[in-house]
Amino acid sequence: MSSVAREVIIVDGGGANIASLNLALQRLGYAGRLTSDAAAIRAASHVILPGVGAARAAMERLQKAKLDTLIPALRQPVLGICLGLQLLFDSSEEDEVECLGILPGRVRRFTPAPGRPIPHMGWNQITRRRDSPLLDGIPDDSYFYFVHSYAAEVSDHTIATTDYGWAFTAVAGRDNFHAAQFHPERSGPLGARLLRNFLELC
Repeated sequence: MSSVAREVIIVDGGGANIASLNLALQRLGYAGRLTSDAAAIRAASHVILPGVGAARAAMERLQKAKLDTLIPALRQPVLGICLGLQLLFDSSEEDEVECLGILPGRVRRFTPAPGRPIPHMGWNQITRRRDSPLLDGIPDDSYFYFVHSYAAEVSDHTIATTDYGWAFTAVAGRDNFHAAQFHPERSGPLGARLLRNFLELC
């Protein structure tokens, strides 16, 4: 780790779990800066859009800061995590909210069933659908830690899926936008590898 940590911008969308994300970044030699400042986000080398909470509240916060128009125009690597992944899609059943529209598709709620409580919480496997630098060094069928009640449908931009009653998008990507439905910062060495892969993208 270098003596001066490199800075990563974390978009302040009102989400929780920022301390865990910052700790994971610190282990990789980076410092996370939480901000909603458009100039800082635009100038960053890498941007992370995290999220724990409700889609509408997150979108309203982004809209208030005018980040709903800024984020889709970013050209540097962007990583959406959990709700951050869902916000990249066209819309969500959660409060029937329009999202950022970077990835085509809709986010819908899981249906509870015996043995499948909502939220989907805990370790589950991902199944790779296509190659991506985000998954370099990560074996197929690896386990990651999930906590969510809504999930994005599978689309042409799905990189990996996970099954919880139906196959949903666990990892997605389009151009400079990348996303994980699970929490890499809470997923041990493989989660750290995914974060490192993202941070090494140019």
